[in-house]
Amino acid sequence: MKVLAVLAALSIWFFSQPVLAQNVWVIEISGGIGPATSDYVSREIEQAHKEQASFIVLKVDTPGGLDTSMRDIIRAITTSPLPVATWVGPAGARAASAGTYILLASHVAAMAPGTNLGAATPVSISAPGGSDDDSGGKNPFAPRKEQEPKDASDESDDAASDDSDDDKVTAKTAMEKKVINDARAYIRGLAKLHGRNEEWAETAVTEAASIDAEKALELNVIDFLASDLDGLISQSNGRTVVINGLEAKIELSDVAYIEREQDWRFKLLSVITNPNVAYILMLIGIYGLLLEFYNPGVGLPGVLGGICLLLAMYSLQMLPVSYAGLGLLLLGIALMVAEAFSPSFGILGLGGIVAFALGSVMLMDTETPGYQIAIPLIVGLTVVSAVFTFVILSLLLKARRKPVTTGMEALLGQEAVVVSGFPGSGRVLVEGEIWQANCDVPLSKGDRVTVVEINGLCLEVNQRTK
Repeated sequence: MKVLAVLAALSIWFFSQPVLAQNVWVIEISGGIGPATSDYVSREIEQAHKEQASFIVLKVDTPGGLDTSMRDIIRAITTSPLPVATWVGPAGARAASAGTYILLASHVAAMAPGTNLGAATPVSISAPGGSDDDSGGKNPFAPRKEQEPKDASDESDDAASDDSDDDKVTAKTAMEKKVINDARAYIRGLAKLHGRNEEWAETAVTEAASIDAEKALELNVIDFLASDLDGLISQSNGRTVVINGLEAKIELSDVAYIEREQDWRFKLLSVITNPNVAYILMLIGIYGLLLEFYNPGVGLPGVLGGICLLLAMYSLQMLPVSYAGLGLLLLGIALMVAEAFSPSFGILGLGGIVAFALGSVMLMDTETPGYQIAIPLIVGLTVVSAVFTFVILSLLLKARRKPVTTGMEALLGQEAVVVSGFPGSGRVLVEGEIWQANCDVPLSKGDRVTVVEINGLCLEVNQRTK
């Protein structure tokens, strides 16, 4: 009886204890996907595992981003020991381009009604119609031009062809073909990983296809629709997913949402990896160091320029930089500086301005939206650079060529008045000060002489000619 009483007491105590909620981490991915986003998401997934979270939700609304950053995020998802769900939401959100790859790579793929995904063609691949469209044929989101009407003979020749071939993105070079084939294989592999529609995933690359949430569910591109996080959790509960090659069942009974805040590191990287900010930092660094070299001793331009240049180099090494563009930009600065040193009737300066502008346009080696340097910024900084070179550096060089006006060197050539002595050693009055002086010529008090040399604290003077 005592044993039964003890067991009954333990049972009452056990069931009366509050059940700890299972933590569900919600990580937001919004805007363009770049180095800051991939670093942030990778660190958050790792931290979620360390803090024993039960489930991770990536809340996605993105137009796309950089390929390297996308692959870093996918690598973090596919190697995660925790199930990761990607939810495209709320209504009005999208998972375009890189977002489509991330959605397909996740253990659970869900979308809210009123969202869309697709257009996963690498943006460096030309769209149908060549480069006749305003975007240069490199923007998969740009509307396609209508095809020219064919004559009857052309229609009869193409009658047996597949109509879908007209929608395929054409690769004009061997490199473009490599890129598009790599993207096709990559997205098919991600879709196959969790049993999703491989054929449609391939068309998202080869035809830049886009579909809405309802069509994605119908075609087995996603697992289910969820209007909010509660719907996502309820439908994810009980699902069996493959995590690191092993099947695992998602069990979520009592959950607590942990909305993850973007930390200072993410915010800092977001700012300095913005191509426009990196471009400005680089120019501030270069011109700061130039000012310090031309006018040493000030300190502030050199310190500020060094810091900005190091930040710019850190940013550029994470961005897809064209070294040809960077070389042209530096050449342009060098030519404009050369014009300030040795005027060439504007030839060097004009060449420098052209090289600077072309280098700025070519600096980012990508057509990804959000990762281009703004044209108005390039125009403005080109003008500022030209003014800086031709005006400020010219003034500095003129100032350096002027005679010294301070210090002992300023006494050379000055007129002095004999106070006593001479020939031999004596004293003279110069600039309101009495100095020791030497002169071999006999002089009288009040005679005027000229300072010709300085030896330590003694002046060498000659009799001033009338």
